Amino acid sequence: MTVSVRALRPGNRSDAEAFARVRMLALPYVFFTADSVQHVLTRLPPDARYTALLAEEDGEAIGTAQVSLAHDSPEPGQALLNVYVRPDRTGRGAGTALLQAGEERIAALGAREVFSWVLDEPADRLFAERRGYRPGSTAQFLLLDLAKAELPPVPTSPPGVELRTADDFADDPRPLFALDAECTADEPGDVDHLLDDYENWLDETWRHPLLRHDLTTVAVVDGRPVAFTAARTDGGTRYGTGMTGTARAHRGRGLAKLVKAHSLHRARAAGFTEAHTGNDAGNEPMLAVNRWLGYQVCAQEVQHVRELG
Repeated sequence: MTVSVRALRPGNRSDAEAFARVRMLALPYVFFTADSVQHVLTRLPPDARYTALLAEEDGEAIGTAQVSLAHDSPEPGQALLNVYVRPDRTGRGAGTALLQAGEERIAALGAREVFSWVLDEPADRLFAERRGYRPGSTAQFLLLDLAKAELPPVPTSPPGVELRTADDFADDPRPLFALDAECTADEPGDVDHLLDDYENWLDETWRHPLLRHDLTTVAVVDGRPVAFTAARTDGGTRYGTGMTGTARAHRGRGLAKLVKAHSLHRARAAGFTEAHTGNDAGNEPMLAVNRWLGYQVCAQEVQHVRELG
């Protein structure tokens, strides 16, 4: 058996389908489709230097890697490398080959640090630590059975707060960009991110093929968005929320709970049966919201870092 690594071919549908299939088997808590794979491959800005890699064993895709510079980080010299191998194809050298190929590309780009998410499983952590990676922050994946769960009722909106959806901002999404940028700047984690390019945000986020504008709930005060939860779906019956955030001046009013509950109720009414979300393990306020909604932790990842020579 021979393992080889190659880059995805932009515009090649079968490559995108193979990448999505491997990622969904290795990391079923994050949604990937062929359309979303192609979207990221073609829509990330050039300064990200993004590459998607496939590991193949005798022509069968068994592993993937995403390689890029942390282009939106205010700290220069940082890179991102995430490697995942099909659970039924581990031990064949695919992970090692993908990691080596990714690190070689990152080194050629001049980065000095590489960050990598690693499943919080003994074998995965040992793999990373043996290759010089040090553990950092932890993120949790949470799951809710929408078909069976007894959702709490949507809280009453505080005075002056109106609930809308992202569809209501279709003509001018810039206010949502401003709110997303403020919340992203405060997001916990080992790598800081700065949203400062509206056109890039439109391409990467607003036009992402999995984003559901109709299920993305926005809390508005005096016509201005002050809290939101961004909803994505996988094209089937699974629904997930990515970023949930509240403007600094409006925190502590229960708006995150309000928008997440509203979106979940609408998702269930639309026929979705499984809800996913994720959190930094140290973000207790958001974890409390998710526990109140009925989410249960189903897996964890630990972000590791290695300094390049």
